[in-house]
Amino acid sequence: MAHAEQGAPGRAKLCNSTTVFLVGNIEPTMEWYKRLGFESEYYPPGFAILSRDEIRIFLQQQPGYVAPDDPGRRDRHAWNVYIITDDVKTLYEEYSALPGVKISRQLGWQDYGMMEFDVMDLNGSRLVFAQPIPAE
Repeated sequence: MAHAEQGAPGRAKLCNSTTVFLVGNIEPTMEWYKRLGFESEYYPPGFAILSRDEIRIFLQQQPGYVAPDDPGRRDRHAWNVYIITDDVKTLYEEYSALPGVKISRQLGWQDYGMMEFDVMDLNGSRLVFAQPIPAE
């Protein structure tokens, strides 16, 4: 299958992507993300936009929704969103000190050139915060 050239004339450019999490109860989720420094805007019924700096996360409420329990997903550390930051160590220290915030993977270097840590939100979504490792 042939692929069109990036930026080719007459080709639409994709500009952004936003994560959307399905949740059973939107209010506690909004409050949890506020601990992480996100601002929230609620649009009844059952929709919110979370934002911190350049990052946006949408929440869609579906009453009674419960995230599927997938032990395999937990075992393989499946990610729901991957967020790049300019200072992962400072962010790790900030989030590690917050009550009710679970660091699910400690800060560490990755062999693919990133320093990362994971946080699990109250709905079981795994957020990865990462920074490229400077070239030596």
